[in-house]
Amino acid sequence: MQFKHPELLYALLLLLIPIIVHLFQLRKFEKVDFTNVAFLKEAKLQARKSSQIKKWLILCTRLLLLACLVLAFAQPFTSKTNAFKSKKETVIYLDNSFSMQAKGNKGELLKRAIQDIIAHVPENENITLLTNNNVYKNVTIKSIKNDLLQLGYAATPLTSQAAYLKSNTFFSNQKSSLKNLIYISDFQDSNQGFSIDKDSLKTNYFVQLQPVNNENIAIDSAFISSKTASEIQLSVLLKNTGKPLENLPVSLFNNDTLIAKTSVSIDKEASTTFTLPTNKIINGKISIDDASLQFDNSLFFNINNTEKVNVLAINEANDDFLKRIYTVSEFNYTSFALNQLNYNILEAQNLVVLNEINTIPNALIAALKQFTSQGGSLVVIPSSNITIDTYNNLLQSFQSTFIHFNKTEKRITTINYSHPLFNNGVFEKQVSNFQYPKVNGFYNINSASLSSILKYEDGAPFLFQNKNTFVFTSALNKEHSNFKNSPLIVPTLYNIGKYSFKIPDLYYTIGKNNSFEVNTQLQQDAVLTLSNQTENMIPEQQLFNNKVLIKTSETPNTANIYSITNKTDVIKNVSYNYDRTESNLLYSNLSTTENINLNNSVAQVFDTIKSDSKINALWKWFVIFALAFLLTEMCILKYFK
Repeated sequence: MQFKHPELLYALLLLLIPIIVHLFQLRKFEKVDFTNVAFLKEAKLQARKSSQIKKWLILCTRLLLLACLVLAFAQPFTSKTNAFKSKKETVIYLDNSFSMQAKGNKGELLKRAIQDIIAHVPENENITLLTNNNVYKNVTIKSIKNDLLQLGYAATPLTSQAAYLKSNTFFSNQKSSLKNLIYISDFQDSNQGFSIDKDSLKTNYFVQLQPVNNENIAIDSAFISSKTASEIQLSVLLKNTGKPLENLPVSLFNNDTLIAKTSVSIDKEASTTFTLPTNKIINGKISIDDASLQFDNSLFFNINNTEKVNVLAINEANDDFLKRIYTVSEFNYTSFALNQLNYNILEAQNLVVLNEINTIPNALIAALKQFTSQGGSLVVIPSSNITIDTYNNLLQSFQSTFIHFNKTEKRITTINYSHPLFNNGVFEKQVSNFQYPKVNGFYNINSASLSSILKYEDGAPFLFQNKNTFVFTSALNKEHSNFKNSPLIVPTLYNIGKYSFKIPDLYYTIGKNNSFEVNTQLQQDAVLTLSNQTENMIPEQQLFNNKVLIKTSETPNTANIYSITNKTDVIKNVSYNYDRTESNLLYSNLSTTENINLNNSVAQVFDTIKSDSKINALWKWFVIFALAFLLTEMCILKYFK
C-alpha cells in the first residue's frame, strides 16, 4: 500500500490526545454516607469493572476513527508497478518485413497487429513506434492512425537483435519513469544469437505472431547456365518449405508478353531452364502462383546488348597469351608496341596491360596516372631487366615500390580465395595440393598498403592489388616463369578484365551494396537517373572520362525493372529484386529467452500493461471504516450499561 499524500500521516500523532484524555481522568468523586457498607462495596466493585471496559472500548473506537480519517486524507492506493510515477515511456517495435505477409487466424499478421495497436493503445497517450524503415517519435496513435493503416512492407528488414537495440535508443535516461518495450514480430529464425540483458528499469513485452501454416514456394534465383552464339540458357531455382507439389506452373515474360511457360515438380528444391535468343534485349520477369507470401512469387532480370571491355596491351614481349584470354566475344583487345603507342586512345580503355616493358617513359607514366585516376584499371607485368626508377615513379602513386631483382626460384603456393577475383565461383573448393607454378626470379617490393592475390611459399606477393592497379612481381615469359602454363593464369587475367568494367548483373538484390558501370559520357552537371512507370530517382554515381559508376543499396526499394536514363535517353535497363531471406518460414523459439514477458497477441500485452499499471484507490474504504467506528462508539455510549 502506498500514499498519494504521505506527509499527512504525521497527523497520526493526534492519536495521543484521546489516549491522554482516557488515561488521566480529571473528574472529582463526591463522598456519600450510607448505612449498608457491605452493599456499597459490592456495588462499587461492579460499577468500576463495567466502567473500565466501557472506557477501553470507547478509546479503541475513537483511535480507530481518527486513524481512518487521517489515512483517508493521505489517499492510500495499491498497484502492481510504480504506476504512480509521473512519467511513462512506451516504445513499440512493429516488424513489417515480408514474412509478416503470412496469414494468421485473423488475416495477415502485419495488418492484424496494426488493428490491435490502434484498438488498444489509448488515443492520446504519447508513444514511440518504429518499424524496419520508419520511426514515429513521441506521437499519439490518433495522429499516426492513417500512416499505420497504409503501412507497407520493408524490403530491408532488421535482425531481431538490431531491432531490439534500436528500440532501446528511444528511451530516456530518467530512472524515475516507467519504461515498456513492446516488440511485435513473427521472430523469423535467422540463425543469429538473440540475448536480452536484464534491466530493472524496463519491462520487455514480446509478442510472437504465428501464421496458421509455414508453407511457401519461392523463386530463389536465376542465372545464365550456358551461352552460345545463338542461344542463352537461363536457369531458375525454386525452393519449397511446404508439402511437395506435382505441378507448379512457371511463366517467363518479356515486358508484359508471355514468351515461355513450363511446370515443375517440387519437393524441397526444383530447377527449370528457359532458352532465350542471344543478342536480344530481354526485360524479363519469372513468375509463379503461390498463395502464401507474395513478394517472392516474381523475379525480375535483364539481358541487355552485349558490352565488351576495352583492353589495351603495351608490349615489349610476346602477347599471344593475352590474345587467347581476351577474346573478341567479350573484349575489344588491342595491342601496340611501346614505340608505336598513340596516347590518345588511353582514355577510351577500361584496362591497360604493361607487358614486360623495360623502361616506362615519363609521358606514359603521366598518362597512366591520369588513366587510373579516372577509374581505369592497370596491370603491370615487369620484365627481368627493368629500369627500377621509372617503375617506382609509377608505382609510388599506389603506395608500393620495387626494391631489387632476386634471382631465386620460388613456388606460387597460396591463393587468396576471398579476393573479389576468386570469390565468385572460380573455384568449387579451396585447393591445398596442386602443381604449383614457379618463377626463377622476382622483385622484392616495399608497400604500405596492398592486397595479396597470389603468394609465394614464403608469403611474399606474386600478384598484389592496390585500388585498381594489379602488379606482378615477376616476368611471365618462359625463361623466368611457367605461370603461363598454369591453370591460374586464365581466371586471374580474365577476372581482372571483367573487374575493370563492371557490366550490370542479371539482377541486383535490394538492401545489398550494389555497383555497376555505364559506358557513357555526360555533359557538365548532368546525372543519370533510375526510373520506371512510378518512380524516378538519382542514385549515387561517380563520373569518369568514359563511364559512370553507379552505387545503390536501399534504393530503389521496390522490386522492378528500372531504366538508366540520361535526360530522356534510355541507356540500358537494370533489375532489382527483394532479398529471399524472408521466404524461409522458420521461427525462433522464445520460450527459453530470459528477461522477457512472452505473449501471443497484441491485445494480451496491452491488457497486461493496463492491469499492471491500474491504481486501486483505498481512501473510500477508510471513510467507510471511520463512519463504522463512529457508529460503534455511539452504540457503546447508548447501550452499554
